[in-house]
Amino acid sequence: MERVYLSLGSNLEPQTHLRAAVGELRARFGAITVSPVYRSRAVGFDGTDFVNLAVGLDTELSARELNDWLHALEDRHGRRRDVPRYSDRTLDVDIVFYGDLVTEGPGHLQIPRRELQHAFVLKPIADIAPDLRHPLSGERMADLWAAFPVEREPLRLEPWQA
Repeated sequence: MERVYLSLGSNLEPQTHLRAAVGELRARFGAITVSPVYRSRAVGFDGTDFVNLAVGLDTELSARELNDWLHALEDRHGRRRDVPRYSDRTLDVDIVFYGDLVTEGPGHLQIPRRELQHAFVLKPIADIAPDLRHPLSGERMADLWAAFPVEREPLRLEPWQA
């Protein structure tokens, strides 16, 4: 079993899609850890605000198998793949960490995810795994968040949980 951390985001009916995705993750993987939910501006394109959270779970699936399962989850929630990569979406789920694995592969598989440089990925993971160490730098998530220039990418805590 590997401990995995995922980043989930949506800017199209986020409450509906994120809650449903968390429910499906619980049904498939059992006990999961879910971060608070944050709202932030879209990154990479001019779109409506995104709502993001992180999930920690244990899995027997390989990183590639998990990535495929997550793509199917996105597809079940109306994720369109015929539009530009940076665009509005119903559901976006990425593997940020998969144990200590460092890899890249098909299906935009990239572990650890470079999006960890953004507040909307880093803060939720730091919330649920403050002592988790980045497999390349060795830095703790809590320390990475403490050093993050929050004024660059402000987050707003959402009043609901997924």
